[in-house]
Amino acid sequence: MIPLAISLHVLSAVIWVGGMFFAYLVLRPIAAVQFEPPQRLTLWSNVFSKFFPWVWVSVVLLLGTGFWLIAHKFGGMKNVAAHIHIMMSVGIIMTLLFMHLFFAPRRKLTQAVIEHNWEEAGKHLAQIRMLIGINLILGLGVVVVATGGRYLFT
Repeated sequence: MIPLAISLHVLSAVIWVGGMFFAYLVLRPIAAVQFEPPQRLTLWSNVFSKFFPWVWVSVVLLLGTGFWLIAHKFGGMKNVAAHIHIMMSVGIIMTLLFMHLFFAPRRKLTQAVIEHNWEEAGKHLAQIRMLIGINLILGLGVVVVATGGRYLFT
């Protein structure tokens, strides 16, 4: 079960962090120059409606496999190294930021797009962009800590 849990954990991180990386550094700059606000905001609303269910699955798997591995591979929190505490803490912060993003500005963006209120939609997209930027930086940091932490924090 441990290899399966580790594989699901890593795949979930790749989907979430990789999706943010693509959205923020590839899709966002292209959409900003190629589309007018109605098309751009509609695009983002639709992108989020397809991507965020995958993020929810990733969050559940990351937290579930992470806590399961702490219990079954390491024998509890008292036995895990500093880098795992860091990874877990930052992952929980990322999850809380995503939940806020999902339940507040994403919901408001979707509603504003339905109502063709492009100014309001733009404000919510800007907030989403900021939160995804923060989560992307945190996520990339977690990848560094997860892969090199045992060497960095010994």
